[in-house]
Amino acid sequence: MSHRLTGAGIVAGVVGAPVRHSLSPLIHNAWLAGAGIDGAYVPFAPPPERFAAFIKGLRGGAVRGLNVTLPFKEEALALADRASPRAAAAGAANLLVFETDGTLVADNTDGLGLLAAFAEQAPGFDPAAAPVVILGAGGAARGAAAAFAGAGAPQVRVVNRTLSRAQALAEALEGPITAFALSDAAQALAGAGAVINATSAGLSGEAGLDLPLAAAPASALVMDMVYKPLTTPLLAQARAEGLRTVDGLAMLIGQAVPAFEAFYGAPPPKDVDVRKLALAALGQSEGRLKE
Repeated sequence: MSHRLTGAGIVAGVVGAPVRHSLSPLIHNAWLAGAGIDGAYVPFAPPPERFAAFIKGLRGGAVRGLNVTLPFKEEALALADRASPRAAAAGAANLLVFETDGTLVADNTDGLGLLAAFAEQAPGFDPAAAPVVILGAGGAARGAAAAFAGAGAPQVRVVNRTLSRAQALAEALEGPITAFALSDAAQALAGAGAVINATSAGLSGEAGLDLPLAAAPASALVMDMVYKPLTTPLLAQARAEGLRTVDGLAMLIGQAVPAFEAFYGAPPPKDVDVRKLALAALGQSEGRLKE
């Protein structure tokens, strides 16, 4: 695959702090090469206190858009001139597009990526069939809760160590959202169709959540937004309990698809296996993940 890049190329990227280990440049540049698109996708890591100035400097149009990761998602939404209903509901933006007139448009594709991950790795899953449990009460949890509420979940149960934060999230969103303290997790898991970890627990070897997964039905799906490591303590626990799992890499790729279309005006090529490339970068393989 050749990667075309000229002075007329479309430039996009990802911004975060830190961002050096992001897999987004690998994914998007592989798609660009596969599609033969004249463009590039690069990482940006401005100091957190300079994020607003960084965004202001890009309004001239040299960069078509940005994926936004921690810790900038909420600030990205606040800086935008216009926001999609998805971004407004999530209270955060993971996608910024710079229009030619200097207008900054915010969107949030995390919910789309979350649902795409379930569709890919758990075919037949119906988000409207049973209650969904969201672990955490931060921005990622809010986006997940909004996505599942919008997809028709009969109840979204937000579980958090600090009950007041879960209650604040439930009050901020429309829909059948109920807050639970972590100490009441067994009650929240009863009858659940899916359990999603939207916290950083398990990230890069950190201790996982102490969750009573045995309280969930045998049919429940367990998903972790963390993808480093890909098999988190929660997913390992779920597999030991005999539960099906969905991993965070599928969500990362799922949210990247609409972002690529927004940046480059075309869908990603279907014949480029970016998951395989990402697994290689993580030092993993599909075979090892299923062991």
